[in-house]
Amino acid sequence: MPRMNVETLIIGAGAAGMMCAAHAGNDVLVIDHAKAAGEKIRISGGGRCNFTNLYASPQNFISQNPHFAKSALKRYTQWDFIALVDQYGIKWHEKTLGQLFCDTTAKDIIAMLRAEMEKSGAKLWLQTDVKVISRNAEGFRVIVEKSGRSTTIQAQKLVVACGGKSIPKMGATGLAYQIASQFDIPVVAPRPGLVPLTFSDEKFKPLAGVAAPSRVTTARTSFDEAILFTHRGLSGPAVLQASSYWEEGEAITLNLDPSGTLLQKLQQDRSTQGRKALTSVLAQHLPTRLVEFLSADLNLSGNIADQSDRRLGEISAALSAWEVKPAGSEGYRTAEVTLGGIDTDALSSQTMMSKSVPNLYFIGECVDVTGWLGGYNFQWAWSSGWAAGKAIAAG
Repeated sequence: MPRMNVETLIIGAGAAGMMCAAHAGNDVLVIDHAKAAGEKIRISGGGRCNFTNLYASPQNFISQNPHFAKSALKRYTQWDFIALVDQYGIKWHEKTLGQLFCDTTAKDIIAMLRAEMEKSGAKLWLQTDVKVISRNAEGFRVIVEKSGRSTTIQAQKLVVACGGKSIPKMGATGLAYQIASQFDIPVVAPRPGLVPLTFSDEKFKPLAGVAAPSRVTTARTSFDEAILFTHRGLSGPAVLQASSYWEEGEAITLNLDPSGTLLQKLQQDRSTQGRKALTSVLAQHLPTRLVEFLSADLNLSGNIADQSDRRLGEISAALSAWEVKPAGSEGYRTAEVTLGGIDTDALSSQTMMSKSVPNLYFIGECVDVTGWLGGYNFQWAWSSGWAAGKAIAAG
C-alpha cells in the first residue's frame, strides 16, 4: 500500500476545512469524498452564499457552553472575512438583517478559498474516502481510498472538518462523531437545526405557499420574521430560527400581529369601511387564504361595522397568540445545520484542539456551536477554521 507523510491532514473540504488549510502553514493535505470542494457553500443562499452577517456575535450561537465560541469569533471577525472578500474583488450586498450575499455567485467564495489554499501550498484530494483512522507514535495513521486504490497517510496533526448530518444528499455523514467516539471524546446528541416543522394532520396543507410576517415564540425565545405555510407544516425564516430552540412535544405560538397595531387598524377600518365584511377587511392586513382558513375557528362573520371594540380586541388577541403544536421536523433532509456535536468542554476554545488527544482538532459544524439563520454558521466556520489553522502553523 502506498504511503505518504504530511504535517497536517484535514478531513473535509468545506468552509471550515478550506479556511483552516489556508492558515495551517506548510505540508497540508485536505481530503473530501465529494466530487468538488465547498458544495454546501455552492448551494447556500440560493447559489449566492450568505457568507457572513454584519451583526455576528457570540449571542447568535447555540451551545451547551455559550462562552466557548467567544475566543474564535473575537479573533477572526466578520470584518476580517469581509476584508478578504473585498481583497478578491468579490462584489456583495446586504439583503436584510445584516445578511451578506455575493452579487453574482457562491462559486466566487469557493474560488477565493481555493486560491488561499494554493497560496499556502495546501493540496486537495477529492473523491477520497476515509477507511481507517488510528493513532501511533508519529501522530495519526489514516487509510483512505481514492480511485479504487488505498493509500496510508501518516499525519502529525489531524483536523476533523467534515460537518454534521444536515443535507445528506450533499454527502453529509456522521463521520466526525464516529471519530470523536473512537477517541472517547464526548458528543452532545446531534439533531436537525434551522429546519421546517411538520404537523401529523397536515392541517396547513390548504395554506401551502402562503407567507406572512409573524413572531414565532418557543419556550425559550422569539423570532420576528416571515413564516411560510407548507403542505406538511411551517417554514420561513422565523420558523427555521425557532426550530433550533424547539423541542419535540412543545407547542409554539404564532403572533400574526408582530407590530401590535392590528386592533388600532381594525378600529380605523370600522369607521371608514363599515359595510365591508370582516373577512374582507382582515384580508387587507393578512393573506386572504389565511383569513379564510381561520374564519370558522375565530367566527369571523358579519360586517366590520357590527364588531364592538371588545370583539375586535378578542380577534386581535387570538391572531397574536395562535398556539400550534408541531409533531416533528423535516429532519436532516432539509435542515440547514446540525445542532449539538463535539462537546466544547473537550476542546480548547483558543485552538480547537482536543484536550485529551494532542494534535486532534475539530472545527466548523461538527462542533457543538450552531449559529442562527443568516450567515452566522459560515462565520463560525471561518473563525474556528482560522483559529485551528493559526494554532497549527504556530506549532
